[in-house]
Amino acid sequence: MKSTLPLLTVLLLATLAALHASAGPKAAVKPNILILLADDMGYGDPGCYNPQSKIPTPHIDRLAREGMRFTDAHAPGPLCHPSRFGLMTGQYPFRINISRWPKQPLIDEGQMTIASLLRSQGYRTAMVGKWHLGFQENGYDKPLPGGPVACGFETYFGLRASTDIPPYFFIRGDRAVAPPTDHIGAHHSQGWSPIQGEFWREGGIAPGMTLKEVLPRLTEEALQVIETQVRANQDGRKPFLLYFAPTAPHTPWLPSAEFVGKSGAGMYGDFTMMVDAEIGRILAVLDKNGLTEDTLVIFTSDNGPAWYESDVERLGHASTGGWRGMKSDAWEGGHRMPFIVRWPGRVKAGTVSDQTICFTDLLATFAEICGATLPNDAGPDSFSFLPVLEGAQPADKPIRAPIVMQAGSVASMMTIRSGDWKLINGLGSGGFTKPSSIKPKPGEPEMQLYNLRTDPAETTNLASKHPDKIKELLSAMQSNVERGRSR
Repeated sequence: MKSTLPLLTVLLLATLAALHASAGPKAAVKPNILILLADDMGYGDPGCYNPQSKIPTPHIDRLAREGMRFTDAHAPGPLCHPSRFGLMTGQYPFRINISRWPKQPLIDEGQMTIASLLRSQGYRTAMVGKWHLGFQENGYDKPLPGGPVACGFETYFGLRASTDIPPYFFIRGDRAVAPPTDHIGAHHSQGWSPIQGEFWREGGIAPGMTLKEVLPRLTEEALQVIETQVRANQDGRKPFLLYFAPTAPHTPWLPSAEFVGKSGAGMYGDFTMMVDAEIGRILAVLDKNGLTEDTLVIFTSDNGPAWYESDVERLGHASTGGWRGMKSDAWEGGHRMPFIVRWPGRVKAGTVSDQTICFTDLLATFAEICGATLPNDAGPDSFSFLPVLEGAQPADKPIRAPIVMQAGSVASMMTIRSGDWKLINGLGSGGFTKPSSIKPKPGEPEMQLYNLRTDPAETTNLASKHPDKIKELLSAMQSNVERGRSR
């Protein structure tokens, strides 16, 4: 008997060890991360956010069914470049001079980004699409330092800015695929405002390039990135980050023939349908390669749409989903964005969160997912919302500090959002909606104060009724600006 006890003990311990290993925490495996950043798509465009939307978006709607839909997610600025800066760096864009982007990089050398963070955690990193955060420009026949490959991405293919801002050319790595040595004239569309329709500015363009080819070309490049990751992982799994930032549905609105006339929102709706279809192509390649279960997908848009009240009345489509204003505005329509996270096994399908979050929060969220600690000088305005994704955050407990941002067209106009309250320190939209700025009349309030719980459409300025709340929010805003960080 004595001789068999050690053997039984060994077998029992071996069995327990095997059971423990098989039941180990799969969550420790780092997910692939796919960021899908649409350009100028409104909160009310996807059907999952607006049942009355006149734009079919089956693929975005699928992500909402299979993941978590946020109702109170915000760009860190209501224009393209400030929004993208905050997303990349976890820093509010009003803290730097973002106006230098046309000729200089906005991201400092060595500044942590979502790409450099994830690369340090063993990720392969790739970006495809619109950068709009500046390069050190010394001629387009020379290298373009300071762009994606200088900010943590191993590979990059895309454009320096929008397809209505010349010069127009593709960039691979830090070099132009072909310099913009040809010229294209300006173009406008009848029946739309000067910044809508098939609008682009005149300027340089690469030989043989057509603006209509840009969106499908970017998608093809994104698909190749994923296929490349699949082949690379045949020798051992290594997670990847793909940041896909198409130039659409930003102007010029150039839907392919198969989408023309298919939506109920004119050429904008048709182009947005095409964006949804391109997203569907990317989701399909994840499915085909068995990557869906291992991939965290984030879908959002950089800022509000170029969509006026007259467009809502004429076409019956509320691109901002009923929020006031549009692109560039301090009002909600300028920066409250559709935001969906799908992460099988970690994010419960079909859930909705009303937590207030900001694009700057991606850096801290990714760090927590990887088990990394952000350095003190990184992501000064980034707060992890991983507890929200996992259903661990109480709904009545804010996950982050108040959001502070700058309006898109009036630099002096600042906004702070704290709980139900929102303060704008001036009158007017601060953006593209006219008037952007209003001088107060004698006896009138100089600022805008709204309670978004009781007045989500920002119709009733409560500034004259709540001077104490204004004082409180102004103090919090000033403190945020002066401290240089909110984290």
